[in-house]
Amino acid sequence: MFKVCKTDANGKLLKLKKTRLYPGSWINVINPGNEELEKLASWIDWDVDTLKSSLDIDERSRIEHDDKNFMVIVNLPLLDDDGQFDTLPCSMIFTPKNFVTLCSRENRILGAFTKATASTFDTKNRAGLMLSILYKSTQFYLRYLKIINRKTESIEYTLRNTTNNQELFQLMEIQKSLVYFTTALKDNQLVLQKLLRMVRVKTINTVVSFSDDDIDFLEDIMIENKQAIEMVDMHRTILESMMDGFASVINNNVNQVMKFLAAITIILSIPTMLASFWGMNLGLPLDESRYGFWYVVATSAVLTFLTILFFRKKKMF
Repeated sequence: MFKVCKTDANGKLLKLKKTRLYPGSWINVINPGNEELEKLASWIDWDVDTLKSSLDIDERSRIEHDDKNFMVIVNLPLLDDDGQFDTLPCSMIFTPKNFVTLCSRENRILGAFTKATASTFDTKNRAGLMLSILYKSTQFYLRYLKIINRKTESIEYTLRNTTNNQELFQLMEIQKSLVYFTTALKDNQLVLQKLLRMVRVKTINTVVSFSDDDIDFLEDIMIENKQAIEMVDMHRTILESMMDGFASVINNNVNQVMKFLAAITIILSIPTMLASFWGMNLGLPLDESRYGFWYVVATSAVLTFLTILFFRKKKMF
């Protein structure tokens, strides 16, 4: 998808034709083909291979710039249709007169900047638009962490009643998602810190200018991002402790089952052993007694009962 938008004088978001660059416009490119990438590269005078590499799903957050353009790559949170959490690299490029966003997939962060929310941003204020996207990204990280927390509590409640592999696999998926979130948020924090330093020393003023309000907004975003990092670390610690706890519970349950089966095996072996002795073709006590069979049965019953009392006292079952 290749979309060109611009905020008009009345604060409304207008969709423009994709025939040329319009000063003060926002070019939003989602999952572009080779032809669209080449067209974008020619428009903003940027290397097409660099644009392609920024679409890599494993691309790390970083800053790149030259004399004309300035690019910030951050990782956005992603919630798939199947309920799995992941991260998505997003490139935000400042050209001398335009602002470009480049992603390999549709996402809720960029999707929040539409005609319905046009009053909250201005495409001509490129620094403000980028900061709004960064702030929205941090908000979605925090929102998804709350969803993860509720999901974890639900799985924990289920595991307290019954231990199934399905719930354990879900916890493993959540743990993997938290690893993705931790890596992405920490990389984003480094990018934000570097961006703040560059803004303060006015390294990028030739491409885009940041006002004092923008700098304050950037500092607020860094605080929110740091809070998200701390929350992710907390959830990871809790989840790891929970996984270790459930592993101990499962091992203890297995031990209890093995103890029970061992006790049952010993109990059943007593009448089997006596029956084996008196089943041999040899001269044995009580051979001539008409009540010999019942004596053996009674002895087996008494010994079995005493063994059961002994194991109950030892809490074997």
